[in-house]
Amino acid sequence: MGKLYVFDHPLIQHKLSIMRKKETGSKEFRELLDEIGMLMAYEVTRDLPLEDVEIETPICKCTTKMLSGRKLGVVPILRAGLGMVDGILSLVPAARVGHIGLYRDPDTKQPVEYYCKLPTDAPERLLIIVDPMLATGGSSIAAIQFLKDRGCHNIRLMCLIGAPEGIKAVQEAHPDVDIYIAAVDERLNENAYIVPGLGDAGDRLFGTK
Repeated sequence: MGKLYVFDHPLIQHKLSIMRKKETGSKEFRELLDEIGMLMAYEVTRDLPLEDVEIETPICKCTTKMLSGRKLGVVPILRAGLGMVDGILSLVPAARVGHIGLYRDPDTKQPVEYYCKLPTDAPERLLIIVDPMLATGGSSIAAIQFLKDRGCHNIRLMCLIGAPEGIKAVQEAHPDVDIYIAAVDERLNENAYIVPGLGDAGDRLFGTK
């Protein structure tokens, strides 16, 4: 079973509380999501491998550490996932970015892919799928499967808020994928919205209804 990492860092929790407020506008919402994305990326990349390199400081030559081998990719689920990308790139500017677009079929209620563009070397990269809300888990499960179908197997899922139902569904469908999340909320309501949640992340991010 994939591990669940819940971040209790005070800065993340403080910023998330402001995002939850209904009076928080799109500009502040975007800025906070970007900041939380960067703070979470700091933890998600904690185990990236290092190698010894020799450099020369203004004082002398020395052996120090730099990232080794494993390349990083960020894959937002459109559209709300876009709000978490820049925060990650500010920490790892060399990361490549792919995109996955999904919509829910009105009859089957299942996620359908309408767009998927990945780096050409995606199977060689550690891929972080980002989406603020993990509600039913349907979109995340589908996005992970789309990556696996394209030969990608080193995958992590990074979300802002999750419902227990969605977390369980992802863990059962993809037990090899670790989940990184800022808060686990109470439940889903009858409309599959996370309670207490923060509403529709995409609408709040882009100022749409």
